[in-house]
Amino acid sequence: MQIISALQAPDRLRVSDVFPDELPRIPPVREVEFSIELIPGVEPISKAPYRMDLIELKELKGQLQELLKRGFIRPSVSPWGAPVLFVKK
Repeated sequence: MQIISALQAPDRLRVSDVFPDELPRIPPVREVEFSIELIPGVEPISKAPYRMDLIELKELKGQLQELLKRGFIRPSVSPWGAPVLFVKK
């Protein structure tokens, strides 16, 4: 449960029917195989991951497991990737 201020309450009530209570899963596997054609000879950039302390790493693993379990993400075989970092709210 989240506590909101009296100033936020009218806005939340006004748009509460716009947002679903639960997010749907990622789209199902389709009949068409999708891929992005890369420029010939271009190699993925190799970069060291951002440093994370033990608490952040534990949180990241937990969040990824939850997203996998709920179907929001799936394993990838792409050699390309993006770094993960935490941002304070």
